[in-house]
Amino acid sequence: MFEGKNGKINSEIMEDEIGDNHIATTATTPLRDDAFEVSDTDKMLAIEENMAQILHTLGMDLTDDSIKGTPRRVAKMFVQEIFSGLNPKNMPKASTFDNNYKYGEMLVEKNITVYSTCEHHLLPIVGRAHVAYISNGNVIGLSKMNRIVDYFAKRPQVQERLTMQIVQELQRALNTEDVACVIDAKHLCVNSRGIRDVASSTVTSEFGGKFKEAATKREFLDYIKLETSFE
Repeated sequence: MFEGKNGKINSEIMEDEIGDNHIATTATTPLRDDAFEVSDTDKMLAIEENMAQILHTLGMDLTDDSIKGTPRRVAKMFVQEIFSGLNPKNMPKASTFDNNYKYGEMLVEKNITVYSTCEHHLLPIVGRAHVAYISNGNVIGLSKMNRIVDYFAKRPQVQERLTMQIVQELQRALNTEDVACVIDAKHLCVNSRGIRDVASSTVTSEFGGKFKEAATKREFLDYIKLETSFE
């Protein structure tokens, strides 16, 4: 499929094809086994040094007051903020409780804000997640659903994987397969570069257990369409 003078050229062509088409190669976040043997402090120092070199290579004057702190700010942002979901120590504690009030219908948390980063070009993914589950005896705090979405979003991502990871973690926490998630998001790697289509968004979904049934899936999707207004 890919032609070139040598294996390196073929590999580079394939990598570009994957990135430009936003294709995921694994359903789990690709992490090295030694990913957390280095402290966050040391990671930030290394990123700061590398970011300074990148900016220098681009021709930026790192003695300017406006930009000389940028390598440090970027390093801090990468480790402590937008990629903090890579570190398992930041996983939210998804405490569950007995469903003593015997609520047996679907619970939907919709319009959860998603801020993530495309792993192909390191540009933002911004959108909304809609998450639902049907209790089999356990319930989870509403804010924990938001925190789980935020945790998996705070890493280099592809939207399909993000959607699956949210569902899988809620299934684990709630001990039920009856979990669903739909994400509707804009990718700045599509909106601001490449095709530069500012109007399009990407919708992904993952349905588990009862949500694979047509009637239950339709009920969930109908809830998402409901307008929420308190004015």
